[in-house]
Amino acid sequence: MLKQFPESCGRIVYLQIAPPSRTAVPEFREIRRRLEAAAGHINGRYAEFDWTPLRYLNKSFNHRILMGFFRASRIGLVTPYRDGMNLVAKEYLASQRQQDPGMLVLSCFAGAAHELGEAIIVNPYDIEGMAEAIRQGLEMPVEERRERWTAMMKTLSRNDIGAWCESFLAALAAAEVGG
Repeated sequence: MLKQFPESCGRIVYLQIAPPSRTAVPEFREIRRRLEAAAGHINGRYAEFDWTPLRYLNKSFNHRILMGFFRASRIGLVTPYRDGMNLVAKEYLASQRQQDPGMLVLSCFAGAAHELGEAIIVNPYDIEGMAEAIRQGLEMPVEERRERWTAMMKTLSRNDIGAWCESFLAALAAAEVGG
């Protein structure tokens, strides 16, 4: 984004919250090392004396503080290469203010992408496409963001834990009958 849209330099700040996870697993330690190196490289290349483009936090936050971060964010960037449902996308939406919601940018590989088609759907392997999606979300008129958010919240309200439980039990029953 900073390279493709240099006018965004000094105007946006990325916040990456990467809570320690599976610290005993060598592959996870290597991912953390690579993330820290990439954050340092980005900040070293683009930072100014009064602006740092990327805040990389390798720690956990309680739910209330995390929801505050989500609510303050203009963009929720949830871009796994492969994932299950990815509840963080849903938490981001639920944390938004109805009158001026942020925009969800969501990987096409996240399970939530099947439910939340009103998000800006991206392929996380397409770096230029992701930069364009972030720019689109930042420039999207509030009316459009409200419409998309409202549609996604209706989906989340319909597909609550009760609906999930019913469909899961029905699928189990169907598998039992067929098995």
